[in-house]
Amino acid sequence: MKALQLRTLTKRPSVPSASPFRKMLRVWQLYVLIALPLLYIVVFKYIPMYGAQIAFKDFIVTKGIWGSDWVGLKHFDRFIHSYEFGKVMRNTLVLNFYNLLAGFPFPLMLALSLNYVRIHWFKKTVQMVTYAPHFISTVVMVGMMFELLNPRNGLVNNILQAFGLDAINFMGNPDLFKSIYVWSGVWQSAGFNCIIFLAALSSIDPSLHEAAVVDGASQRQRVWHIDLPGILPVAMILLILNMGSMLDVGYEKVLLMQNPLNTRTSEVIDTYVYKVGLVSQAMNYSYSAAIGLFKSVIGFILILTVNQIARKANQTSLW
Repeated sequence: MKALQLRTLTKRPSVPSASPFRKMLRVWQLYVLIALPLLYIVVFKYIPMYGAQIAFKDFIVTKGIWGSDWVGLKHFDRFIHSYEFGKVMRNTLVLNFYNLLAGFPFPLMLALSLNYVRIHWFKKTVQMVTYAPHFISTVVMVGMMFELLNPRNGLVNNILQAFGLDAINFMGNPDLFKSIYVWSGVWQSAGFNCIIFLAALSSIDPSLHEAAVVDGASQRQRVWHIDLPGILPVAMILLILNMGSMLDVGYEKVLLMQNPLNTRTSEVIDTYVYKVGLVSQAMNYSYSAAIGLFKSVIGFILILTVNQIARKANQTSLW
């Protein structure tokens, strides 16, 4: 009897759980923060998908999207069997692989180097010098390249002529286009991209380095056995994301560097779509939309493939 009374006295009335709306109100600041990015994704990423159907139609502006005739895979077949397909695919893939092989290691090496610099002012100076080019616009960057590589009075050719060598028309040589594009991009973005690796290095447990120093490990051994495994997951995620944009060079810089002399090696998918869809006298929106959709599908397949390979190799993956 006493035990029953005790349980009755100590039993508390059940409090109804808060509704989802009340839970959201408690942290409404977080939902406000996420609202703008979510709105951006919906407006500029999801809503435009409605217009992607013109890739399967003979789109005519006066008829609209729904009124245009359905042609299925006609434009995809036209692109794959076109004379330009081999050239633009080859240039796009070579330029992206070149950019990946040259540009991926440099931010990593810069971050590892800066991580072991103990002179504070020197470290800050190097960071500022390497970060600054990232904030130069693409138009200004290409203008600087044209001035520096000018065959008549450019700084580079003046130096070559001072050593008794002939001037080189860098921007007019199709064989040099890819190297100029890639290495100028490495110079512009390496410092900024290394921020991600510096953040990953800062998350490594300092006790690992302390134990390695006590055991007599050299700095090279610490880099190889502690730092590199510590940032490998981040590097793998970035590699998967870069593979997804393998066909997405971006037309701004390529278009600005392009001229009739180097078109053979500088024509990529993005510039080809721009010329076919907007610059051509007979603007073909359906054909250009089909090429863009083709590029997106290939990028999606590459992300799935590389992510699956990473999972099979027991490495970090996106999902």
